[in-house]
Amino acid sequence: MDAIFLTSGDVIIDRRFEWARDLEAKGDFAGAADLLAQTVELSPGYAAAWFALGHLRELQGETAGAIIAFEQARAIDPEDRHGASLRLTRLGAARVAMSEGYVRTLFDGYALTFDAALRQGLGYKAPELMREAARAAWPEMTFGAALDLGCGTGLGGAAFRPFCKTLTGVDLSPAMVAQAREKNIYDRLVEAEVLDFLVAEAAAHTAYDIVIAADLFGYLDDLTAVLGAAARALAPGGLIAFSAETHQGDGVILRDTLRYAHAESHVRGALAAAGLLLVSLDSAPARSEKGVPVPGLVVVARLVSA
Repeated sequence: MDAIFLTSGDVIIDRRFEWARDLEAKGDFAGAADLLAQTVELSPGYAAAWFALGHLRELQGETAGAIIAFEQARAIDPEDRHGASLRLTRLGAARVAMSEGYVRTLFDGYALTFDAALRQGLGYKAPELMREAARAAWPEMTFGAALDLGCGTGLGGAAFRPFCKTLTGVDLSPAMVAQAREKNIYDRLVEAEVLDFLVAEAAAHTAYDIVIAADLFGYLDDLTAVLGAAARALAPGGLIAFSAETHQGDGVILRDTLRYAHAESHVRGALAAAGLLLVSLDSAPARSEKGVPVPGLVVVARLVSA
């Protein structure tokens, strides 16, 4: 059950919510759902309770009821900080992009433990894989201006910092940006949505020699827009290096982890639409989940000089 924004403003209602959480922890999904149904009847504007009710109904196979609850949670909280839209997508009731409110909230809550969780818990190695792929594409490994999209706490930036004259990082989460700032590896840090930032940089005629995106694309659906915007922010001949989760089918799927996986054909198509020349595309898991490697791609592409 989601643990974000638990307070309803009423201590009695909050107590019911906590009882429901306790019942779920004990495996009594039906009892927890019944209690939450009472909770939302008493407090119909309590988004967290609606979301938790949807989660429990989904666990019990009550798809129609889950959809109703998730739709209520999304309607009450237009920022969709719980990610109700993603759950609706997974249930086949909607197909919408991951909300900024959900991503910001997720990573603001994750910032302090992010590095340890990825490195120690998930065996995360996307930055190193991307660095070696970029080195193979550009053996000199020297870049002027570099941009780290979805920089997080700076794991990707740290891998590329020694090879860049200047390094800019952008991330939607203020807490992640604060952690990155403490590492002193960026010349410029910006709190912004990455697509908006790229559009603004292109409008300002800012050009980068390399753009990197480590683990960002798991939170983006169709890659066409972001790769197109990244291409417009590249200097002629500039590189983009990124990692992505993948799957054996076609198109884009939302995995049970609520992260997007992009088929190789989708990645190739998005690169071509952006006018980027594929340099290398390697199958390489950048992380594990429950000890099992997650299928992934490590990609390098170049903006061909006009």
